Amino acid sequence: MFLSGARFAQLQQGVSALGKFKKKSQFGGIGLLIDGVLFAISSDGELYLRGDSHVEVLFKARGMEKFIYSKRGIPVTLRYYRVNESLWQDQKQLFEYVNLAYQYTMKEMIDRQKMPLRLKDLPNLGIVLERQLWKVGISKVEELRMLGAKATYLKLQQHRKKTNVSLLLALAGAIEGCHVAVLPEKIRDELISWHSELVHQNSDHS
Repeated sequence: MFLSGARFAQLQQGVSALGKFKKKSQFGGIGLLIDGVLFAISSDGELYLRGDSHVEVLFKARGMEKFIYSKRGIPVTLRYYRVNESLWQDQKQLFEYVNLAYQYTMKEMIDRQKMPLRLKDLPNLGIVLERQLWKVGISKVEELRMLGAKATYLKLQQHRKKTNVSLLLALAGAIEGCHVAVLPEKIRDELISWHSELVHQNSDHS
């Protein structure tokens, strides 16, 4: 369920000065974008503005709650904050917050493009997995992306005592740039069936 007509019109009026407004499916709801920058989500008729460490403080002080997205029954808390009734009534403040959400998301995107990420900075990975990837000759984000989840998984399998489908999905999420719980269905299903095939082959050989 998207925002009501009146609220959508109210929002549109406020963002028209910032740039071209678009909608797309996102996290089980509708993502709202200005010039390709995802600054908000609408889910169950509510609006959630994207926050970062700077604006989160403001959003929390205003009593805005975090967006909890349920993926296959797993709750994932995202950095989007619900626009409550009092904020809808305060047009000036609402548009200030929309502007902040947009500006910070755009800054985040620019910073991400400039900054050479380390493997541990990718979603689902951490320092332990980063070190294991180094051991199998993968030290850069580009190398991981070029190899892909399956080839990387097979490399790790030779060095790790324990590998499972969760590791494979975590690698795929890191490559896609998303939390494992919000990995696109198509990728998830394809990897799960590939993995069970692999397990089956290995048990045949053992």
